[in-house]
Amino acid sequence: MGRQRITTVVLLLILVAVGTFASMRLYDNVVQLQKKRVLLEKKRQSWLALSQVIQKETSSFPGYAGLIIKDLDNNWRIRLNQDQMFPSASLVKIPIMAACFNAASQGKLDLAEVVVLRGADKVGGSGKLKAMTAGSSWTVEQLIELMVTQSDNTAANILIDRLGFDYLNGYFKQIGLTHTNLSRKMMDFRYRGQGVENYTTAADITHVLELIYQRRFPDPRVSEQCLALLKSQKVNDRIPAKLPPDVVVAHKTGLERFVCHDAGIVFTRQGDYLICVLTRSKGSFKQAKDFIARIAAHTYNEYYLLNLAGMKGGDYVRFK
Repeated sequence: MGRQRITTVVLLLILVAVGTFASMRLYDNVVQLQKKRVLLEKKRQSWLALSQVIQKETSSFPGYAGLIIKDLDNNWRIRLNQDQMFPSASLVKIPIMAACFNAASQGKLDLAEVVVLRGADKVGGSGKLKAMTAGSSWTVEQLIELMVTQSDNTAANILIDRLGFDYLNGYFKQIGLTHTNLSRKMMDFRYRGQGVENYTTAADITHVLELIYQRRFPDPRVSEQCLALLKSQKVNDRIPAKLPPDVVVAHKTGLERFVCHDAGIVFTRQGDYLICVLTRSKGSFKQAKDFIARIAAHTYNEYYLLNLAGMKGGDYVRFK
């Protein structure tokens, strides 16, 4: 009888312990859920504050801007003239990069193919191939890398010749780019003088970057290749310019007469966000570059630092 009582007491103690543990777990879950709700509300309020700051910046910019800032965790957006068409300049190299990798996956392009540089291939502007000796050899994959990381115009034109305008424009439409076209090659001043232009919008470029970020472009492996190239960008005088040096940015710039752009994904400890800023102005390039850098810095400060718990004051980006 004594043994049964002991067993009963032990069982009761076990049940009490299990119940207590379950209650503690439930309480912890409720507390964590409440903390997440509080943090989300703080982020939402920061987002609203950021939208006001962005409106103030754009209203004082001496030109015309189209932009999208998107929180990739909560799907929140700040949009301005998102469907307005701008001369794309080198931003078109993002969908060209995607088209190249897609063609490679279909067997239409061999990334290992060796291309011999001809004197006739070389054009001015960005990139190092214009200074290379005719007869030097480059693989298609190296040309893609140069096109993206150094915005090499010669590399871009060689790739355009490889795939053709019809294939590229068809692929742009296939992936949902409704206002992006390729009508001339890089640095083709003759066609540009005749009014032939390449165009894109903030909405289209944002769409491409999101596909890459979501690893859907056209598959996770290729998306990782695209992200790696964008993270290796050598021209960093816009979106990353005022951010801490340890912040990773996967982006691509564009610069041409009267237009200055940058579009990319910013990776932070508090979450990832996308910034795409297209500008058209007859002012200096320095003004446009500083405007884009300020938009990026405001986003980093207002949304990802100022109103989030646990962040150190030293992480705040100070700029004039």
